[in-house]
Amino acid sequence: MGKSSSSTVGRAAKAAKEADSAAETVPPPKSLREMTDLIARQEAKLREGGGEAGQARQRKLGRLPVRERLARLLDADRPILELNLWAGYQMYPEVGEVPAAGVVTGVGYVHRRPIVFVANDATVKAGAFFPATSKKVLRAQRVAMRCNLPLVYLVDSAGVYLPMQDEIFPDEDDFGRIFRNNAVISAMGIPQFAAVMGNCVAGGAYLPVLSDKILMTAGSELYLAGPALVKAAIGQVVSAEELGGARMHAQISGTVDFFEPDDESCLSRLRALIDLLPQAASGCTSGTAVGAAPARPADDLYEIVSLDGRKEYDARDLLDCIVDRESLHEYKRDYGPTLVCAYAAVAGRKVGIVASQHRRTKSPAGELQIGGVIYHDSADKAARFIMDCQQSQLPIVFFQDVTGFMVGRDSEQAGIIRAGAKLVNAVSNVTVPKITVIVGGSFGAGNYALCGKAFDPTFIFAWPSAKYAVMGGAQAASTLLQLEQRQAERLGRKLTDPEIARLREQITREYERKTDIRYGAARGWVDAIIAPHQTRDVLITALEVACRPPPPGGFRSGVFQV
Repeated sequence: MGKSSSSTVGRAAKAAKEADSAAETVPPPKSLREMTDLIARQEAKLREGGGEAGQARQRKLGRLPVRERLARLLDADRPILELNLWAGYQMYPEVGEVPAAGVVTGVGYVHRRPIVFVANDATVKAGAFFPATSKKVLRAQRVAMRCNLPLVYLVDSAGVYLPMQDEIFPDEDDFGRIFRNNAVISAMGIPQFAAVMGNCVAGGAYLPVLSDKILMTAGSELYLAGPALVKAAIGQVVSAEELGGARMHAQISGTVDFFEPDDESCLSRLRALIDLLPQAASGCTSGTAVGAAPARPADDLYEIVSLDGRKEYDARDLLDCIVDRESLHEYKRDYGPTLVCAYAAVAGRKVGIVASQHRRTKSPAGELQIGGVIYHDSADKAARFIMDCQQSQLPIVFFQDVTGFMVGRDSEQAGIIRAGAKLVNAVSNVTVPKITVIVGGSFGAGNYALCGKAFDPTFIFAWPSAKYAVMGGAQAASTLLQLEQRQAERLGRKLTDPEIARLREQITREYERKTDIRYGAARGWVDAIIAPHQTRDVLITALEVACRPPPPGGFRSGVFQV
């Protein structure tokens, strides 16, 4: 076998073996409900962070584990929208698991005010920053900027994970961008609160000091260089407390605004400070406060949509489980049938909806159109609808189950490229909130046209049945296999039938591993994997925070530390 073919097979086999060893020792899920249950069990494990041993270490230091801190900070009777729980999942096998990338982020409420929280989990590698950690924190900051939400940082981190510093430190989407954002967010007029509740060292020390208010607990440490590094650099012998202890910063350097004896006191103070903020009125067209219940129960979604995506369904049946009863008004129903565009309400809040139609339909001209495919007429319709939502200031919710744009002579002659470009342009430039829910396939340019991650959705969620890829697994396997066969022929040999079969299986397994939504969620391509029956509740919370009025804007210096 040729060198290139062997290397591809080897990489695919190694990756498949690693995935198999990491998977649960249970039969693969056969239905969407079974897959949802599996995801829920895995997420419960991720939320344990460093486990009992790590939490015991925190308590020994007189500190609370991160999720207990958040439980004391956030209102117990309000929803929590956790973001990027899967960040870093199976990405760093050389160091073991890094659950949730060692940081907990999301949207919660304090005294009924929505906030974004960023809380280091010191039970996971001492809260050190991996590449996925930086990406996750940056995403939380972008949500805060886009939705005009106060930011609360609970800091307890050993700083950059040094063996990977080259992947964390220098680029525009790396560690340093967090502190640049601190300054920009302050200048935007968005409040930032930082509580140092453990370690805060090296470059990470800038985060709290660039925030508006700084709290620090006894026993915590805040400095640019620790005692060992100071001794090595300038020969000075100094204790951690003298160098960067809470009392020193409260009494001598003046860096800390509030000195707190313990976590409980610090979190209580934080809640009181956040309660000083004014309540912001909600933006967007809101309608009634509650709205009617959906026409169908949410559990019907498990019967409507299949796990493998092969079952046809009517997008209107899906929407009947999510939007308010009798609120759906479909736009150009008989034109461009593979995209359903409609005005509707979710718990009384008016929205525009663009949803993939996942069953075969006929155009008025009698053309059979395949579900999940965007044709020139559906692209034209959706582009015009999206611009109308902008004109009416309606937030847009996209439901993706798309294989891509139609190809072939007839489609090209009908102007599919022109129509697709129009849709992409509209999605790119509207300024109203955009929320994307990936129900099934999210393939190729269909991902772009229906507001994938690259098109700045305010939030992007996925069901356990979702799949991300440039093309479907079967097509990709055939394409890659042809390349391997040509490479072998260039090297003077022909692959045997058993070699072809084995290679096809290995390529398919590797491709399927990478289309699994957990793979995408680990890399931040979606904000959260959500259970289908919880879609409406998640959208209610997401719309509430996405529709806040924009921040004041304009040039300001932000808060200088004086």
